[in-house]
Amino acid sequence: MRHRVKKKHFDRKKEQRLALYRSLARALILEERIETSLQRAKAVRSFVEKLVTLAKKGDLASRRRALALLPDKQAVRKLFEEIAPRYEGRNGGYTRIIKLPHRRIGDGCELAILELVEA
Repeated sequence: MRHRVKKKHFDRKKEQRLALYRSLARALILEERIETSLQRAKAVRSFVEKLVTLAKKGDLASRRRALALLPDKQAVRKLFEEIAPRYEGRNGGYTRIIKLPHRRIGDGCELAILELVEA
């Protein structure tokens, strides 16, 4: 049963799921646009939006919390120095999901592009 369960588990344990979110968030921050499955894009969207909101504060405690969630110094540096100032006047909605056709070879899952919106 899935009573009151709010997130997808992706048939993974908590640590593996967190590693998936971290790697997708890192790729999105560095590339600013990634192609993945629709369900993964929806799941990692909230993770990235929380990181951007944290980066908008800009203080040392926020930087340390971001490094704890996303242990990649290059990605955190770009998040705080380039991405956060871009969304200074925006109160949320930093990402966009664009649906793509189904994958033909393999499992046929729904694909999507997850990208950071222009401020």
